[in-house]
Amino acid sequence: MAQKKSKDAEKLDRLIAEARQEKERREKGYRERALKMFPWVCGKCGREFSGKKLKELTVHHRDHNHDNNPPDGSNWELLCIYCHDNEHSRYQDAQWTDSSDSGETQDSSFSHSPFAGLDALLKAKK
Repeated sequence: MAQKKSKDAEKLDRLIAEARQEKERREKGYRERALKMFPWVCGKCGREFSGKKLKELTVHHRDHNHDNNPPDGSNWELLCIYCHDNEHSRYQDAQWTDSSDSGETQDSSFSHSPFAGLDALLKAKK
């Protein structure tokens, strides 16, 4: 039984290693092409890169599909690692807060309205 588990673990380790190698190979391909096509400037913050700092410039897929790599680079933009992280965080936040699937509006999930009646108070002060 222990031998079967070790064979399964070895197979899993091998699959993970192959997937990582394939990901690195794919990333290197489109990253190299993007660096040849575009100026070495972050598309969000405008920071310029060269030399050793160039490794901080990443390729962002505008449609968030890492397999969509058209030869003209139309799905790519170069972003620094900070702006790239921010872009993905914003995308994940938007997916998390999207309530269109549940049929609910965002307001219906809250029972307390901290600014209810504020307009009446402001009008009373005038």
